[in-house]
Amino acid sequence: MTTFDDILEEVGKFGPCQKRIFGLLCLVSMPWAGIYVGIVFQGFTPPHWCRQPAVQEQRQACGWTLQDSVKMSVPLVNVSGELQPSSCLQYDVELNQSALSCEQSQDLDLSHSPTSSCRHGWEYDYEGRRSFVTEFDLVCSDAWLVDMYQATLNVGFLIGSIAIGYLADRFGRKLSFLMSNLLNGITGILVAVAPNYVSLLVFRTLYGFGVKGGWVAGYVLITELVGVEFRRTVGILYQMFFSVGILLLPLLAYYITDWRWLQVVITVPYILFLSYYWFIPESPRWLLSQNKKDKAVEITEAMAKENKMTLSKKIEVQTAGPTAAFTARSKVMSGKHSKHYRKHTGIWFTSAVVYQGLIMRLGILGGNVYIDFLISGLVEFPAAFLILFTIERIGRRLPFATANFVAGASCFITACIPDSMFWFKTAVACIGRLCITITFEMVVFVNTELYPTFVRNFGVSVCSTLCDVGGIVAPFLLYRLAVIWLELPLIIFGSLAILAGALVLLLPETRGVPLPDTIDDIEFPESNKQLRNECLILLLN
Repeated sequence: MTTFDDILEEVGKFGPCQKRIFGLLCLVSMPWAGIYVGIVFQGFTPPHWCRQPAVQEQRQACGWTLQDSVKMSVPLVNVSGELQPSSCLQYDVELNQSALSCEQSQDLDLSHSPTSSCRHGWEYDYEGRRSFVTEFDLVCSDAWLVDMYQATLNVGFLIGSIAIGYLADRFGRKLSFLMSNLLNGITGILVAVAPNYVSLLVFRTLYGFGVKGGWVAGYVLITELVGVEFRRTVGILYQMFFSVGILLLPLLAYYITDWRWLQVVITVPYILFLSYYWFIPESPRWLLSQNKKDKAVEITEAMAKENKMTLSKKIEVQTAGPTAAFTARSKVMSGKHSKHYRKHTGIWFTSAVVYQGLIMRLGILGGNVYIDFLISGLVEFPAAFLILFTIERIGRRLPFATANFVAGASCFITACIPDSMFWFKTAVACIGRLCITITFEMVVFVNTELYPTFVRNFGVSVCSTLCDVGGIVAPFLLYRLAVIWLELPLIIFGSLAILAGALVLLLPETRGVPLPDTIDDIEFPESNKQLRNECLILLLN
């Protein structure tokens, strides 16, 4: 009399079959990185100044550089204590009516002339490249519209993760995964061909609807196919491939200079993932929870065969009907069960704000965004190995909380270090990036361990909604507060990370606890183990 985890003893806990499926599903995390933080390159805002046709003509006639003409025609403004050429103002004079020579024009002093906003658009110091910011002129008074590009994606995440999470528990992990990838392929191409910014935001929202839900369905599927001792490892490595995507993104962006073609390249993998229909099975654990014994037996036997194992016992299942399942789902998501989930939603919110905020901050620091992003991606890799090294030795809560506290402290310290201490500031910032990556990866698999099988996908999706709310808030916090003081967002991010660390300490420890299959497993995780084994799945000789 055993659970499905015990069935895996015969099938193979992590045999060739699970390794093949795991390798295929890990690839899903890579393009998601380009969608999640691609705004750093697709929405890059380069140095820009008012376009003045007369100045452009004189620059060409006199052989000036762009900087020469900017010095002559753009007023200086105070930016963080330094005088810099204004990005949004121009001298309100008619230079085309003057008969000045090239030398006289360069010596012309317009500092006391009146100024006005840009009348003829902008010039960008972004030769040979194009972002949607430069294409749609989303600068100055329209700069806030750039924030909407990331916010609408997270709106799609929020709605789609709940909808697809429910569908994955109702109709299966595999079907939901495939349908989300079909949606991703269609909407991703629509984003690439959007004729204007309004349609771009609409398509971007639809894009987000399928992306996250499909990713979570893949995550839940692979964790349900492996033995309990491998569950944490595959969950963390599944997310680590997101970091691989982070590394590939700056390389792609460097060689693909147009944001639309970069969007196409990011989307193509989702079309290829539709071929997984022939390569990945439905979750037998989910099939058993839905009383679909015959299909579960068929898939389990196929897994055993591929693993060169023999499944010698007959599976019998006792499950509740649809009405009972709905009642149980409501019970799990309400009452005393919801207290842990409320804490977890708060942790997801803070993790999303800080993680996205720190990555998007790379685009406004003024350095080489490709090198900075690459370094940032490399910093993420130790996170997975630190998690795997600590969670079975120490547990979940302590590493989880410590990573949040250190990330918060790093944000505070980085904000206080002067720019003259560049390498020290970079090192502290990297520590912060490493720790927030640890929390961002741990929040998913810890949440997975809190739900029974029949609502696991839906429960993870519901709790992750505040992650999406955090993603909506993050660009506005970063870009708007950075206008006041470049380091101000770090103060906010640090405070949120400290708060998350405190919330983590209130969660139950789940080290060594099997995935719950019923509500009783949540209420009585220890005393009900033997009873649960007798009620869910019976193996009869």
